[in-house]
Amino acid sequence: MIALRRRYLPGIALAALTTAVFAGSLGAPFHLDDHALLADPAVTGAGGWGLLFRLEQTRPLTYLTFRLNYQLAGPSAAAFHAGNLLLHVAAVLLLLDVLGRLLPPRAAWIAAFLFALHPIQTEAVVYVFARAALLMTVFCLLALRAWLDEKPWRAAAWFALALLAKEECAAFPLLLLLVDRARGRPEFRWKPVAAMLALAVAAGARVVYVLAQSAESGAGAGSVYSPWEYFAAQGPVIWRYFRLLVIPYGFTVDPEIAVPGAAVAVGAWLALAVAAFASLRWFRGLRPGFWFLAGLILLLPSSSVFPADDLAADRRMYLPLAALAPAAALMLRRVSWKALSAIGLALALVTVSRGNVWRSERALWAEAVERAPGKVRPRIQLSRALPADQAIEVLEKARRLAPEDARVQTELGRRYLETGEPGRSLEAFGRALALEPGNPAAWNNRGVALLALGQRDAARQDFENALKRDPCFDPAYENLAKLGVSAIPPGHCAGR
Repeated sequence: MIALRRRYLPGIALAALTTAVFAGSLGAPFHLDDHALLADPAVTGAGGWGLLFRLEQTRPLTYLTFRLNYQLAGPSAAAFHAGNLLLHVAAVLLLLDVLGRLLPPRAAWIAAFLFALHPIQTEAVVYVFARAALLMTVFCLLALRAWLDEKPWRAAAWFALALLAKEECAAFPLLLLLVDRARGRPEFRWKPVAAMLALAVAAGARVVYVLAQSAESGAGAGSVYSPWEYFAAQGPVIWRYFRLLVIPYGFTVDPEIAVPGAAVAVGAWLALAVAAFASLRWFRGLRPGFWFLAGLILLLPSSSVFPADDLAADRRMYLPLAALAPAAALMLRRVSWKALSAIGLALALVTVSRGNVWRSERALWAEAVERAPGKVRPRIQLSRALPADQAIEVLEKARRLAPEDARVQTELGRRYLETGEPGRSLEAFGRALALEPGNPAAWNNRGVALLALGQRDAARQDFENALKRDPCFDPAYENLAKLGVSAIPPGHCAGR
C-alpha cells in the first residue's frame, strides 16, 4: 500500500495542481474559430457523423471529440473547455510516466511540472479550437510509451491517431529514433519508423491538397505569405518562443510579427543552427542537448516552410514543450526545492493571470491591441466585444491605421446600422464594396444599408449582384424574400 502511494502520489498531486491552475478556463467563453464549431455540420448537424471522415476533414479525431462534446452538453462553452482541460491533464500524466522511464525521478517531476503549468500552455488549453494540439500530444506520448515498451507497431498505430488529430506531429518519428540513439540501442527499428514517416507524408499531402482547394483557408496555398516569407519569419518567431519560455511575459493571442529582411532571417536561422550543433556536444545520453534538439525537431513542421496567416501562435509550442521541458528540468535538477517552489509558484500565478485574460473577449483583445498596436485584426475583434458607440471609436482608429482594409469598413457598416445611422453605414459598406467588388457579402451588405434607407429597388439590385458572384449565397436569398421576391437557390446548393 505504501509503495502504491509513493508511485501514484506525484501524479495525483500534479493532476490536482494542474486542474486548480486551469480551473478558471471553465468560465471562459468561445473565442475566434470556436464559434465556427457551432456552425459546422460535422459538429452539430444531424448527419455530422458521416462528415467527420470525408477527405476535406483533415483532423477527424479532433472534430469527433467536438461532436461528442456537442452531443453530451450542447453549445456549452464550459463543457468544451472541460474537454480541453481533461486532455491537458492526461498529457501531463503521460509525460510524467514516460519521463519517469528516461530521467531521474526529480528531473522527470520538474519537467512534467513545467509542461503542466508554464504560461505558454494557456492558449492551447483555454482556446477550444486548439484542442487538436492537446489530442495530438496525448497520442504522441502514448506512442512514445509503446516505443519504450518495445512495442514499435503499437507506437505506429498511436502515431497514426496523432496524425488524425493534427498533422503537425509529422516529425515525431525522428524523436523516436533520437531516443533509441541516446539510449544506446544497437538495433535500428527502420520498418515501423518508415511506416510512420510514410503516414506523415501522406497526411501532409492530404492537408496541402485540401487547403489548395480553398482560397480562404489561411494556410498553405491560401495563406497571404509565400513559403519563403513564412520561413524567413519563423527564425525570429522561434527565438521569441524561447524568450517566452525563459521570461514568461509579453504573451498575446495575436502578436505583431513582421516578415524580416533577409539579413535578420538568415541571422536568426543561423543562430538556431549553431545552437542545434552545439547541443550535439551534450547529445550523449538523455542530456539537455538531446532534449533541446528534440524540441526543435518537433517544432519544425509548424515553424518552417508551410505557410499560415498567423506567423506565431503559442499553441504550436504545446508538443515541443514535452521535449524542451526535460531540457530545462535537467539544468534545474540541482536547484533546491525551496528555489524550485518559488519558480513554480511564480509560473502558476502567471498562468492563472493568463487564464483570467482569456475569460473575457474584451480583456483578451484589449491586451492584443495594446501589445500589437500596428495590427488591424485585434481592433476588429475588440470592437465586437464592445457596445456599438465604443466599437465605432475603435474601428475609426483602425480605419486610419489601414484605410484599404475592407474588413474594417464592413465592421463599421454593421455598427452604424446598430446605432441607427444607415447613411454612414451605406458609406462604409460602399467603401468595402469598392475594395472587394467580387465579394458577394460586400454587395449584400450594401443592399442591407440601402434597404434601411428605403431604397428598395437599389437594394434588390445589390442582392441580385451578390447572387451573380455566388449563386449559393443564402443571406441574399433571405433579403430578397424580405422584399417579396421569390428566388430559389440552385439544386447544387443543397449540399453546401
